[in-house]
Amino acid sequence: MKVRIAPGATDEEASAIAAAMAEHVGDTVEVYVGDDEEPKAVHELASAAGSGRGAPSPVAAADGAAHDDLGPTERERKLREEIADILEGGPEKYREGLEDKLFVRDRLELWFGGEGSEFLFEDGKFAAFDDWHESGVGEDTDDRLPADGLITGAAEFEGRDVHFMANDYTVKRGSMAAKGVEKFLRMQQRALKTGQPVLYLMDSSGGRIDQQTGFFANREGIGKYYYNHSMLSGRVPQICVLYGPCIAGAAYTPVFADFTIMVEDVSAMAIASPRMVQMVTGEDIDLEELGGPQVHTRESGSADLVAKDEEHARELVSQLITYLPDNADEKPPKTETRPPARSPAGIDSVVPDHPNEGYDMKDLIDRVIDDGSFFELRPDYGKEIITAYARIDGRPVGIVANQPAHRAGAIFPDAAEKAAEFIWKSDAFNIPILYLCDTPGFMAGSQVEKEGILEQGKKFIYATSAATVPQQTVVVRKAYGAGIYAMGGPAYEPESVIGLPSGEIAIMGPEAAINAVYARKLSQIDDPEERERKEQELREEYREDIDVHRMASEVVIDEIVPPSTLREELAGRFAFYEDVEKSLPDKKHGTIL
Repeated sequence: MKVRIAPGATDEEASAIAAAMAEHVGDTVEVYVGDDEEPKAVHELASAAGSGRGAPSPVAAADGAAHDDLGPTERERKLREEIADILEGGPEKYREGLEDKLFVRDRLELWFGGEGSEFLFEDGKFAAFDDWHESGVGEDTDDRLPADGLITGAAEFEGRDVHFMANDYTVKRGSMAAKGVEKFLRMQQRALKTGQPVLYLMDSSGGRIDQQTGFFANREGIGKYYYNHSMLSGRVPQICVLYGPCIAGAAYTPVFADFTIMVEDVSAMAIASPRMVQMVTGEDIDLEELGGPQVHTRESGSADLVAKDEEHARELVSQLITYLPDNADEKPPKTETRPPARSPAGIDSVVPDHPNEGYDMKDLIDRVIDDGSFFELRPDYGKEIITAYARIDGRPVGIVANQPAHRAGAIFPDAAEKAAEFIWKSDAFNIPILYLCDTPGFMAGSQVEKEGILEQGKKFIYATSAATVPQQTVVVRKAYGAGIYAMGGPAYEPESVIGLPSGEIAIMGPEAAINAVYARKLSQIDDPEERERKEQELREEYREDIDVHRMASEVVIDEIVPPSTLREELAGRFAFYEDVEKSLPDKKHGTIL
C-alpha cells in the first residue's frame, strides 16, 4: 500500500506511520512525503515478505470467522412474521366472499408474475400497522387493516417499468382512509418524477366514512388524488382496471384515467350507491343498471372496454401498452412490420360505387394496417366513428375513421366526443393520426341539437386543429359539410390529404344540393320526365364539381392514389414525416374544453 502525507514530516514520523498502518492492514506500506517520488519510509511485515502477498491481520481474520457464523436474529424473525400476517390481507371470511374475484395479492401475481413481468417492490406495507397490530399478532376481526387496504409499489409489466396501486377488498371493502390515501398520493407524485406509466387496479367502495376526518378535504386528502390525476394527464399514460363496485370518490379515478377497462359481471362505477340513489331520488335501481359495464361502454362512454374476466383484463392492457410511450417526452414503440391480413389490392372493391351504399370501414382498415395490430377503443359508443390503435409498417398510429355501416357514417354527438378525446390522447402521447373520411357530415335534427351536436362537434374540430403529431387524411368516399373539417381536411394542416378515386368533397351531397339550389326551378317543369332528366343532368354536373379529380386539379388535395397502393403510400408518408415539428400560438391554453 502507498500512502502520501503532508510535506515537512520527519523520517521518524514517516517510519512510525508506515509501521502502524502495516500492522493494521497486514501488508507492506510505503509512505511518501509531499511530492517526493521516492518513499520516505517502508515497513514490510515478515509474513508479507515471506509469502509475497499480504497476510490478513488478526482482526480481519477474526472478523471473517465471525461473519461466517452470523445470521438473522429474533428481531428479523419477528419482522418476517409481521410481514407474513400483513400479506394475508383482511379477515378470512372476506377472502372467502370474493367469489369470482381474485384476492389482491393473487391479482398482483397474475399481473407481475409471468415472463417479462416482475413485482419489484411495495411501499407502505406497514401503513396503519399500529392501529390493529399492537400485540404483534393480528387477530382475524373486522378491525384488521393490513397495508390500510391499499397496495402501492412498482413493477415490470411486459418489459415496461410501471407504478401501480391496488385496493384490497378484504379490508373494509377496499375503502380509503388516511394512510392508504397517503400511499396513493406518494405513488402518483413519484410517477410525475419518474415519467413511468401508472396502473390503477381499482376495487373500492369509496372513502371510509367513519374515519373521514383527516383525509377527505385536507390538502393531502382524497381530493388531491384528482389534482394529481390532472397533473399526470398527458404526462404519463394512466390505465385503470375495475374489479368491483367503485362508488363515490373511488369512481373518479377510472374517469380521470386515460384508458379504463371494466371486468364483466363484477365491476361498476357510480357517483352514489343504489341505496343512496334511492334515498335521494326515490329511484329503485340495482348496481348493474346504475353503473355496470354496459352503461359505461354503451351509454356514458366513461369506459373503453369490457373484459370477460381478470385474465382478459390483463391481456387487454398488455396489448394497449404496446402502442404507448412511457411518457410525453418519448415516441411510441415500433415493432417489426407485418403484412396486412388482407391484400391491399381489394381496397377498391371494398368501397361501393354508389355514395349512399353502406359498407364496413374495417374491411378497408384490414387491408392497410399490419396484421393483428388493430386495437379498437370504445367500440360500442358512438359507433359511427371508429377509434383504434394499429400499426402501419411497424409504426403505431391512431385511426379515426367514419363507419358507413352505422348510421351511414353521419357524425352524432357521442361519436364526436369519442373522436375528440381519442385525438387528444393520441396527440398527448405522440401517436400519429390517420383519418379515413367517408361521412355525409354532422347529423342534423332537434334531438341532436338537444344532445349538443354543435358543442361536441366544436370539440372534435378543436382537437383536430390543436394536434401537433404527424397526421394523414384519406378521402375514401364522401367528405361532406363540416365532416371534412373534423376529419383532418386540408384547412387543418395535415401532412397530406390524399384521395381515392371514389372520393368527393362538398358542402353537401348531390341530392341535397339540387333540392336546396334548384327546387323552385325544377318545380316549374310540368313534364315529369323532363323534370327528372333535368334533375339528373344537374346532379351529374354537381358530382363533377365535387369529384376528387377536380379537387386534385385545383390542388385542394395533395394526390389521388390507386387504392391498392394506399398502405404503401401511407407507410412512406408516415415515415417521412416522423420527426416533423409543429408549434401552436404562444398562449396559456385554449378556452375549448
